[in-house]
Amino acid sequence: MKKTILLIQATLFILTLTSAYSQSGWFSQNSGTSAHLWGVFFTDANNGTAVGSNGTILRTTNGGTNWTAQTSGTSVYLWGVFFTDTNNGTAVGDNGTILRTTNGGINWTLQSSPTTAGLFDVFFFDVNTGTVVGGNGRILRTTNGGTNWIFQTFGIHTYHFYGVSFADANTGMAVANWGIIRKTTNGGTNWTTLSIITPYDLMDVSFIDINTGTVVGWWGTILRTTNGGMNWTLQSIPTTAGLLGVFLTDVNIGTVVGGDGTILRTTNGGINWFLQSSGTSNALRDVCFINTNTGTVVGNYGTILRTTTGGTTFINQISNEIPEKYSLYQNYPNPFNPTTNIKFDIQKTSATKLIIYDALGREIATLVNEELKAGSYQVDWDGSNYTSGVYFYTLQAGDYIETKKMLLVK
Repeated sequence: MKKTILLIQATLFILTLTSAYSQSGWFSQNSGTSAHLWGVFFTDANNGTAVGSNGTILRTTNGGTNWTAQTSGTSVYLWGVFFTDTNNGTAVGDNGTILRTTNGGINWTLQSSPTTAGLFDVFFFDVNTGTVVGGNGRILRTTNGGTNWIFQTFGIHTYHFYGVSFADANTGMAVANWGIIRKTTNGGTNWTTLSIITPYDLMDVSFIDINTGTVVGWWGTILRTTNGGMNWTLQSIPTTAGLLGVFLTDVNIGTVVGGDGTILRTTNGGINWFLQSSGTSNALRDVCFINTNTGTVVGNYGTILRTTTGGTTFINQISNEIPEKYSLYQNYPNPFNPTTNIKFDIQKTSATKLIIYDALGREIATLVNEELKAGSYQVDWDGSNYTSGVYFYTLQAGDYIETKKMLLVK
């Protein structure tokens, strides 16, 4: 459930394509654990930390090629993690647990916490200034790197804060069950409850500046504000899955994850959200990007997914000659195991979708969802994470729609 910090400027991503190659948007990494992973945070393309059940803390220094278990000193569920740089990080969890590292997780130290409530999320604006939120309406604040944590809310509350995000040192939002959103403009000295426009539990929040933010929650809830929370717009999305994590990389680009392996992506400020293929049905709990293309998702049963393409599949244009008509060709090879190549022709510039369905007609992967110029294209589909059987692929471009059948045999 970790949020936006000042992002490292996007590095130029260069990919050399051959006429027979395309790359999957999300690929699975070996976490080395079956523990449920609840939080993830990267400070750059290489250095990241994931936390989860039974005190699990995993660390990578090579972009997730290898994940190494670290000693947390606790067996409680760890729900959130945040790093301000490669060395300094904080993890939070059940029973008021707050852990701190100043050496990249080689050592984790238990900090004194003024609560025994579960703590679900953490956000640091700099190495000293941070906020933690959790059960029973708890909001805690530190200005000395966690040496001292003080309450910013008091009394007994029946709601639980699941997510927190700050746009600057003073302006932040926290979200809770029952559609509660609270805002501070003075570093948490005062928190104001904003208008409740949904009854559903809200699970995460990400702000890119003091005006622009997104909140996600149960039953496919995505709320968007462009005026600092004065008004919220309920956005239309193609799922009712519970949404558990959100990360904005700029005012236009954001990624949301949730139940049933759901990954959603927007590139136009939430006007449209498109499903991406995750290759898993496990619940996905958190997402972190270090630029518009490079991101990591974690979830149940040790699931870790990585993208260097913003979650999209690379499409190879094999010819820019204008075809006589729209065409969808039979995949090759067919039957296949585990990858197959799909070619198609676009007669004129068109909004184009290439979607994979299972035998029951359920959409399981979106390979193409963008405007393409006239020409001939090909894209690969990797069925490694799917069972043997019949699948269908449909091309939609302009008024043209065609479906073909293919067979995965393992």
